[in-house]
Amino acid sequence: MRIICISALTVLSITFIAKAQQSAPKTDTVFFEDFNENTLDRTKWNVEVTGNTVNEEQQAYVDSASTLSMVKGVDAEGARNGALLIKAVYHPGYTSKENKKYDFLSGRINTRHKMEFTYGTASARMKMTGGAGLWPAFWALGNGNWPDCGEIDMMETVGDPAWFSNALHGPNYFGNTPLTYRYFFPKGTDVSQWHVYSVDWSANRLVFKVDGIVTYSVTRAMVEHYGRYAFDNAKFIILNFALGGGYPNGVNKIKEPYFGISQSTVDMIKAGQAKVLVDWVLVTKQSNR
Repeated sequence: MRIICISALTVLSITFIAKAQQSAPKTDTVFFEDFNENTLDRTKWNVEVTGNTVNEEQQAYVDSASTLSMVKGVDAEGARNGALLIKAVYHPGYTSKENKKYDFLSGRINTRHKMEFTYGTASARMKMTGGAGLWPAFWALGNGNWPDCGEIDMMETVGDPAWFSNALHGPNYFGNTPLTYRYFFPKGTDVSQWHVYSVDWSANRLVFKVDGIVTYSVTRAMVEHYGRYAFDNAKFIILNFALGGGYPNGVNKIKEPYFGISQSTVDMIKAGQAKVLVDWVLVTKQSNR
């Protein structure tokens, strides 16, 4: 009798798993980048070159192997197939094409006009250095004038390794937006370790996650309390590593030696230790099949 009960239990378990698999939504891959080549795939990514900043950041973005490179093996720090390295560089007196001077260089890439999507899940596996004023981000932006085009921030950190933030920007909810959330990692965990940051984006809701754990959820109704829902249009992905500026300064209140950047962080940049590693980026959509 006991054998029959165990056997029946096994059948029930198998049936339950099979039904769960059948009911799970199927997804199609829209975009996948494993950063496993020797150089950045320019068919997928644009490298931004600019000396203009909009948040008083202290870096110029350049197209250089010193700031954007592919790393493998030990240098990939656990990314099995290699990783993208975005590195901050100390370069005093650098003059941009806009004839503005900067003491720091960094990198910023995007998929504009190469991969754009409306709704779906965007995720990236990343790790980064902590340090007051280091401002890496993984985000999505629409075409057109900001903030009307809509901005989705899947991950931003301004140097405190204990937390990162999610945010939405759009008409009447931008800058110091009310639609933001600061997620603190459990004790013993921080941004310097590998994590998967993501957003599930639909017509009526955006759900932010880290390692599959929901950090923040925003509904269309919550957005429309402040302004138009700017998340029905196509977005492209951005990965960048800013230094200093308004958001870091708003948190750390540092003005010297650079706006939003501490001396210890400057020393870290000079030592070549301020970096962001990206293992992969994935965009999926629910399948119609």
